[in-house]
Amino acid sequence: MILPPLIEGILINRYKRFLADVDFGDRIEVVHCPNPGAMTGLKAPGSRVWCSRSDNPKRKLPLTLEIIEADNTLVGINTNRPNAIAHEALENGMIPEWSSYDVIKREFTWKKGVRFDFWLDAANDGSPPMLLEIKNVHLRRSDDSSPKTVAFPDAVTTRGTKHLEELIAAKKEGYRAGLLFVVQRADGDRMVIANDIDPVYASTLKSAHENGVEISAWRCQITLDALRLDSKINMVIPQ
Repeated sequence: MILPPLIEGILINRYKRFLADVDFGDRIEVVHCPNPGAMTGLKAPGSRVWCSRSDNPKRKLPLTLEIIEADNTLVGINTNRPNAIAHEALENGMIPEWSSYDVIKREFTWKKGVRFDFWLDAANDGSPPMLLEIKNVHLRRSDDSSPKTVAFPDAVTTRGTKHLEELIAAKKEGYRAGLLFVVQRADGDRMVIANDIDPVYASTLKSAHENGVEISAWRCQITLDALRLDSKINMVIPQ
């Protein structure tokens, strides 16, 4: 997906989850930080950041934090972007195992109170309709044995666990069900679940895998002009 023009600044502080102070050289502004997670390793004061500007006069904060430089790489922190990134990839048939679907609907209400990020239908290979959920990843968990490991979640996610339970239910009713981790950084080649942060999510994901939910992780190519799904990485299922 193409990004709007970005403005470079220096991060002073991220606070109250959705706010950040950024130094733009000639001024310091409070910007919107569209990320409810812990942002571990992605909020160090002095980091280079890039923000987009909204022309909506109703917005209290016109600037939105989009990208931060961490570990010598660009990292997308806007959790609203992965669905658009995934949509572009699905429409262009970039994910081979899900490329047979001709109908792609976003924000699909499956049942009352149950909504998925995508509904895929009209497969040209006879596959049943598919319900697909998208998750944003940017937590790096590298060590000497696995220097390019990324992980999810970076905070306890009861909502994420509920999504997994709903995917399991959909699979049991005869649909295809999938979970796509969109890694908004290019320096990861191995994806793990952070059991120490949310063991309930880890065990539920293991159950989802055992029940046939298709789980995949793809990293993005991040530039100051665009965010695009780039390549599939190794997905490690909890044991």
